[in-house]
Amino acid sequence: AGKFYRHASTETSQATLASVSPVFAVMKFDKEGNTTYFEKKKTDLYQELGLQARDLRFQHVMSIATRNNRIIMRMEFLKAVITPEFLLILDYRNLSLEHWLLNELASQLSGEGQLVTYSLPFEFRAIEAILQYWISKLHGRLNTLQPQILETLEALVDPKLLSVDRSKLHLLLQNGKSLSELETDVKVFKETILEILDEEEVIEELCLSKWTDPQVFEESTSGIDHAEEMELLLENYYRQAEDLLNEARELRLLIDDSESIVFINLDSHRNVMMRLNLQLTMGTFSVSLFGLIGVAFGMNLESSLEEDPRIFWLVTGIMFLGSGLIWRRLLSFLGRHLDPPLPPHVPAVLKKSQPAAGRVEIKTNLKTGETFGLSRSTLTNQ
Repeated sequence: AGKFYRHASTETSQATLASVSPVFAVMKFDKEGNTTYFEKKKTDLYQELGLQARDLRFQHVMSIATRNNRIIMRMEFLKAVITPEFLLILDYRNLSLEHWLLNELASQLSGEGQLVTYSLPFEFRAIEAILQYWISKLHGRLNTLQPQILETLEALVDPKLLSVDRSKLHLLLQNGKSLSELETDVKVFKETILEILDEEEVIEELCLSKWTDPQVFEESTSGIDHAEEMELLLENYYRQAEDLLNEARELRLLIDDSESIVFINLDSHRNVMMRLNLQLTMGTFSVSLFGLIGVAFGMNLESSLEEDPRIFWLVTGIMFLGSGLIWRRLLSFLGRHLDPPLPPHVPAVLKKSQPAAGRVEIKTNLKTGETFGLSRSTLTNQ
């Protein structure tokens, strides 16, 4: 009775798990480009394909693997299973993905598109179509970011601006973050392809028709090596990813250089304001220094000077003249210590005589055949 109860409970749990297994929305493409839509549970799908449950465990990662003469491609939200006869796209319910599936992928798989591998077996066309879609998507992201970043940098680097627009800085921060995400995605794409290129066995396994169709195997042994074709295909998209990554890096360097220019401009404007503040301080000091004369005469002290009507204008003129002279003196002192020193003046006679002397010494050494035996003092003089 106990064994029967455990067996019944096990069957019930398995039936329950099978009933709640996820359902995939599948789009199927055959060699002629015909498209069919259907929904199927995960358990039924991996049993039909001869795979295991973990093979259809699609996370938002990037990988290309082979299982039981099946190619499993994970391109983040793009999930595909490739066989020698058909291509399955799982969970395709995405607006941009549906547009590509309906308008481009079917024609590419049937040989009507611009794929280089149209004369090769079906799995070559399927792999190239998916890689082409993904690299074009990365290119589109870069083409969207590049003009926005360049426009923002052009507005920030303007030396006429005394202050930086915070809205531009916020926009540049967002675009820089998007550029970093793009660089990460391109690096992951490159590493995924590089892992396959480093493994010859994996490249051989990607050629599905070579192992299932005897005629294809005979053509391969007669001179058409499909493994080499697959390697060239992967290398092509690896180079495209490398070029895309270089463009993103150049844009990143441009952002860094522009940030340095912005900081230099801000430092320059700050130095101008500090210098102006210092000049005003020196002017205030000069006026205050000679203002002591007015203070002294304004103490209501009786003397013979206040009786002369010309003394007021004389003292006022001395105050303004002395303040101006001291202010100009302080400004000249400030200019000598802040302005860069001029290069030393070289007399015209020395400029003309030095090359002539050098030519005379070289000609003399060439005549005597001692070009390679010059002493240290001769080289120093030259």
